[in-house]
Amino acid sequence: METETICYCFTKGDGTQEIFNLRLDTEHLELRGNAPEALPDWTRLEFHQCPHCPLTPDTHPHCPLAVNLVNIVSRFDGLLSHDDLRLDVITDERVISQDTTAQRGISSLMGLLIATSGCPHTSFFKPMARFHLPLSSKEETVYRATSMYMLAQYFLNREGRDVDLDLDGLREIYRNMQLVNASIIERLRSATETDSAVNAIVVLDIHAKALEVVLKESLEDIRHLFDPFFERMDKLTDNRSPTS
Repeated sequence: METETICYCFTKGDGTQEIFNLRLDTEHLELRGNAPEALPDWTRLEFHQCPHCPLTPDTHPHCPLAVNLVNIVSRFDGLLSHDDLRLDVITDERVISQDTTAQRGISSLMGLLIATSGCPHTSFFKPMARFHLPLSSKEETVYRATSMYMLAQYFLNREGRDVDLDLDGLREIYRNMQLVNASIIERLRSATETDSAVNAIVVLDIHAKALEVVLKESLEDIRHLFDPFFERMDKLTDNRSPTS
């Protein structure tokens, strides 16, 4: 089994560090070796289980998403949302470094963990995890999510499947994510005394809500970025027109 390692290094204001070396199975894009042996009660599947969860306690005694957040909660409990820290994210391709807040840095890490946790509702984000962009803005998230979804439609079309060019399926994915986020927030409120982990999920939920709003209002705000494609098609059309 081949794995890819993504390292998240948090340097707190007092100079202490929390380092997460995440191993991703490159074939299935799921985390390996991230779950602790002893799992707290708040990871039980039935504890604030998502209302649309397709899993059952018989096959999944613990929520796979919650399980992959245990290490974050245990190591960051006591850190406040707006505490300043330095984040360095190291992959095979590059190093990204930024001074940021605890909630934003933890949110970036959680986004990666959630996408690769094995939760059925978050598996759609595996392509984004493969090309992970730490500390992405709402605008970057909208662009990456819609691009990912449209590329999925390309592959579906190649196999003769029905495709969705109106992004209705992407809206549904993000509506489902809002339900997941709400349930995870309730789990984390029971698991931690401070707010950094909870507010990190809130940041992700803001992105999810923003994307749904953007899709509802259409993507006209970024249409101008694609003018060269329209100009190219106009030229091709002109060249094909019969001459008088």
